[in-house]
Amino acid sequence: MGSWKLEYWRDYSSKFEKIDYNYRELQKKYFCRACMTDEENANQEDLELDETSEVIEAKETPEQSDSEEIEEEHEEKELTLEQKFEQLEEKLTKSESEIGYRDAEIINIRKKMNAEKSSLIRYSGFNLSRRILGVLDDVDRALTMIDDENKSPEAEGLRLIRTKLWQQLSLDGVSHIDAINSDFDPNLHEAITTVPPTEEFPSGRIVQVLEEGYMYKDKLLKASKVVVSS
Repeated sequence: MGSWKLEYWRDYSSKFEKIDYNYRELQKKYFCRACMTDEENANQEDLELDETSEVIEAKETPEQSDSEEIEEEHEEKELTLEQKFEQLEEKLTKSESEIGYRDAEIINIRKKMNAEKSSLIRYSGFNLSRRILGVLDDVDRALTMIDDENKSPEAEGLRLIRTKLWQQLSLDGVSHIDAINSDFDPNLHEAITTVPPTEEFPSGRIVQVLEEGYMYKDKLLKASKVVVSS
């Protein structure tokens, strides 16, 4: 027999032996199973089912644990969101209160600024009027040295200056304080001295004005210097 035929025959015999061996093993397995009693078969089936269920449970357990972890995480997230919502509500309430306080503060500042602005506009000529009054007092003192009958140019010039000064002060809101025989008011009058009271001037009345007092609109410009009965 040729060499290639011999090799072919050996390979074929080897394959056939393997097939024959596997066939005999299968026959043994099924024969042993057929020889078992019904109870043994049932036990064997239960064992196989138990093994299968263990495998299934082993597969399902991680999934169940995963789902439980997801639920716990979800609950934690819900709690965290509620806490965050409460914190946001507290911050919102606090911010609204702060805004309310600041709004009130701003309103008060605006009112104060408007009042100061109005006061500045209303009393803008206060300081100038007080300075002019100083000049007017000097003119009045000079006129006391001149007789009323004196019609000299100098005397007439002083009288004219006095008239012009007072006209300008009056236009700006300056007025006299009427003090004679009025009740003494420390907010308007300055007591220089006192005299005993009389029927004409009871106690607490102004007897004489030593130096005129003036108001600038509704604000004291210069207090009257007076003599008071007491």
